[in-house]
Amino acid sequence: MKFKFLLAIGIISSFAACNSERKGEIITEPTGWEIVETPVNASIRGLSPLTSEIIWASGSGGTWLLTIDGGQSWSTGIIAGLDSVDFRDIEGLDANTAIAIAAGQPAVIYKTTDSGATWQKKFEGPETAFLDGIAFHKDQKGYVIGDPIDGKWMVLETIDAGETWTWIESSPMAEPGEGSFAASGSTILADQDHIWFASGGIKSKVYMSTDGGHDWEISETPIIQGEPSQGIFSITKLDNSNLIAVGGDYLQPDLALNNTIYSKEMGKNWELVSSSYPSGYRSGVTYFPRFHWAISVGTNGSDYSVDGGINWQKFSDEGFHAVFMDKAQGSIWASGLDGKIARLVY
Repeated sequence: MKFKFLLAIGIISSFAACNSERKGEIITEPTGWEIVETPVNASIRGLSPLTSEIIWASGSGGTWLLTIDGGQSWSTGIIAGLDSVDFRDIEGLDANTAIAIAAGQPAVIYKTTDSGATWQKKFEGPETAFLDGIAFHKDQKGYVIGDPIDGKWMVLETIDAGETWTWIESSPMAEPGEGSFAASGSTILADQDHIWFASGGIKSKVYMSTDGGHDWEISETPIIQGEPSQGIFSITKLDNSNLIAVGGDYLQPDLALNNTIYSKEMGKNWELVSSSYPSGYRSGVTYFPRFHWAISVGTNGSDYSVDGGINWQKFSDEGFHAVFMDKAQGSIWASGLDGKIARLVY
């Protein structure tokens, strides 16, 4: 009887130890990407994961995509028949509703409320307009950043979930040769009444408003700049004080110098990474609070940082345009050439 009791205790203890060991397993780094099959071969720069199951995407040839089962199956089509237009960014509000922006020729904003079956035009910019990215804080309030027209940035605002758009009269002025990049739709951030957007080219700055776009603070940055192909390509927020911006020179994809900056003052002042940079031009960056990882992507691979963007290490040679955490904060997704969409593996 005593032997059976001790044996039972031993089995229970052994099971508990094994279970505790599994629960105590520490994940220290991402291991790569799981590529999910899509039915398109478009260049996918617009990406909006809502959960680990619901993901919207958009790209060249007027392409839109939607999955509601984590990429096992996809709905897809051409937005309003615009098969020559590149929809560089998309914002999903739910499984039925999304807003997509076309960079230019024409620079338009379309919205669907029936999971992509039909799309309605909600805005069309001037002939010279070029739209770069879209960001929403809540389902009703969002912003779009467009390149300067006659020296004035095109900052558009909606307060009715994308039904109507207004060019904010107090949009700031730009310097000659300054624009924003539409490589990943992530040069703009919105959080309550805070808006940040980044420029590149001859000058690369960060513009910040704390009152919904009425007043603006403009910060010079030390990131590589001075040529039309250089500057900030993506910006992300870690917490209420810390932000990271990545970029480089898209004509020199392997140049790993002065391509990442960080701010500890909500974007007012920016510093260069002091030691290890991401391993080349980076067009997208996002933050994964679950593991305190910053993930950056570009055409020559993917890097991660565990210290708020100060030091970076390459973990994959897979190239992408864009990377985003889902709004439920449970997964990281990336998109790129030839219809490529992937989920971060760790």
